[in-house]
Amino acid sequence: MNWQKYQLDNTVLKATEALTLWKTERGVMEVGEDTLAIPIKLDDQRKGYIFHGHGKLLLDTIVETEEGAVGRPVEKEVNEPFLMLGDTEKIQQHLTTASKEDFTKIGYENQQEFVAEAEDLYDQFFERGRTCGRQSFGEDHGSVFAFQNKDSKLDVLVVKGSKMVYKAKGMVFVSSENKVVLKSLSEVVLSRNGKLFVIRK
Repeated sequence: MNWQKYQLDNTVLKATEALTLWKTERGVMEVGEDTLAIPIKLDDQRKGYIFHGHGKLLLDTIVETEEGAVGRPVEKEVNEPFLMLGDTEKIQQHLTTASKEDFTKIGYENQQEFVAEAEDLYDQFFERGRTCGRQSFGEDHGSVFAFQNKDSKLDVLVVKGSKMVYKAKGMVFVSSENKVVLKSLSEVVLSRNGKLFVIRK
């Protein structure tokens, strides 16, 4: 897939109500009312958004073992711009054109300031190759989220059905139906079909 074919739209929208962007047993990603959104398009179809508002990410990144639980959940307030690629059909119904007051609420002087921030994140995700997979994302391919961290790098969450991959500073968590892998700075924990393997660094 040629990532260069993705483009930022020139329309800025806002959420008319709180939205759940993704939700499974393993986690949830939500944004609040009045969150700003600029569409990401591919061949004139909306394939994702860059959002900025008050969001929350919750992930169950715990590995259950016979000896007890390993790891801890991710609970993150998302108050910086972040990117989402995936099924946008349900989201589109809850977005409307943003006004000048909507930019002020989030802390921007005007639309151009928000667009500049969105373009920086877009460039970081697409042009520097910090992406997961080489395909276009839609309903059949799950969703990808990219969050800015304190090191000005990206934490990435990829979800598809019961499968989840989360890569952040100091940790990687992979979950599928019968296998869970947690990699931290100190150890690698693998749980498969109820069996546990631990490799300490």
